[in-house]
Amino acid sequence: MADLLVEVLRAGREHGPRPALTDARGRTLTHAELSARVLSTAQRLRDMGFTPGTRMLFSVRPGPDAIVLALGTVAAGGTVVFVDPGVGPELFARRTELAAAGWAAAESVLYAASAPGPLRALARRRGLLLPNYSALPVRHIRSGPWLPGVPVGAVSMRALAKPVADAPFPEADPDQDAVVVFTSGTTAAPKAVVHTRGSLAAALDALATRCALGPDSRVHTDQLMLGLPALVAGAHWSLPPHGFAPAADPTALAAGLDGATHTFLVPTDLAAVLDSGVALPRSLRQVLLGSAPVLPPLLERARRALPDVELLAVYGMTEILPVAIATGEEKIAHGGDLLGRPLPGVRARIADDGELLVSGPNLCRGYLGEPPLTEHATGDLARLDGDRLVLTGRKKDMILRGGANVYPGLHEPVIAGLPGVAAAVLVGVPDEIGDERIVLALVPAPDAGPDLADRVRAALPHLIDAAALPDEITVLPELPVTGRTRKLDRSALRAKLAR
Repeated sequence: MADLLVEVLRAGREHGPRPALTDARGRTLTHAELSARVLSTAQRLRDMGFTPGTRMLFSVRPGPDAIVLALGTVAAGGTVVFVDPGVGPELFARRTELAAAGWAAAESVLYAASAPGPLRALARRRGLLLPNYSALPVRHIRSGPWLPGVPVGAVSMRALAKPVADAPFPEADPDQDAVVVFTSGTTAAPKAVVHTRGSLAAALDALATRCALGPDSRVHTDQLMLGLPALVAGAHWSLPPHGFAPAADPTALAAGLDGATHTFLVPTDLAAVLDSGVALPRSLRQVLLGSAPVLPPLLERARRALPDVELLAVYGMTEILPVAIATGEEKIAHGGDLLGRPLPGVRARIADDGELLVSGPNLCRGYLGEPPLTEHATGDLARLDGDRLVLTGRKKDMILRGGANVYPGLHEPVIAGLPGVAAAVLVGVPDEIGDERIVLALVPAPDAGPDLADRVRAALPHLIDAAALPDEITVLPELPVTGRTRKLDRSALRAKLAR
């Protein structure tokens, strides 16, 4: 079984002088420099008492130094636990308790802003409730200069990466826990996905079957799922500024992509670029789309604007990524929410209730503190069209009205295909007796016209089941999204429409 860490370090030997990582300020590490820093970091950690099996809390913005530390931690036998200090003190405490980490790495400014003092008071006045990171009973690593509030004895991240002569190359260990990523779960019962060096390598190998990367490629993204396979392929990975939102500044996005051959966008970002009229560079070969449904109407617009770019819609989740990839042409030709064929090694089956169940070598070990997984229940409803998967809805998004079960994902792609509709979402708004009123939220395309809601209402009886016809249609300038991946926030939309 392949090993992610070994594959990255072997690429360092094979592609040594070629550029590997470039940050937003243009500073670049070659593949050889990246590998040397990873191995040196691992050795210095071991010299400081870091032992195999240790977990490290990780709250460092994406960048070459952060990637070196993360890989170095894994090379030392440890596990990187990605934690967001902005989730609030109570949930943060529950997550760190579950992680049982021995070390923590964080930005110096985070230590300063979370420790008692004027910066923490300022953060609170701005509505940011940060946990006291410096009070964690762990060994600390800081990213950035020393600031008041940084624990005494905190190690500089860059100091860890200084060259160590003859730092050993790690042995393959695909079964070693590599990363922990918190996903769903309540404050009382947080859930964290555990991936191994082997499951991550299998994920990258699966992606490589549809995403063509090589030494002549330059990937521009902050997504590890695309950046790490770029390193393995000997490609050049460049990072946008931390927190950059493509939809807010399409011109800056286009400038950052100059010379890039590959990138990853969420559908809302791609829509914003197309709406702006900003031209993306001709160097682009493939654009990966994911983290939210990728529907034919958006792909048709993108095909017209980017005729020489291959669009790839990636389906997966934190537990197993990727599951399937469909090209834009395949999805447009199909018309529904086609996911594509399961990728090599991925096994998919449809349960009796229609839920999609998946497994394979890229499946995570399981959830932290729980038994290992052999199969993952996706929460998505799907069907097989020959050997291709087609998404038909979400179990948890099901709307109950008058005894009928309505699955929004079955109807939203059809409605989104109507003239003048850029996006369409069906949500159920509960009433006082437990039934739900169905509301259709529309985002108009630039040429929609003033009577979009009336035209859609007139067309719907000929397109969707009578049981799914909305009680109300509302037109919104945009849909609420959440997180860095800008997924549709159905809960926020439901709350907005319930007012």
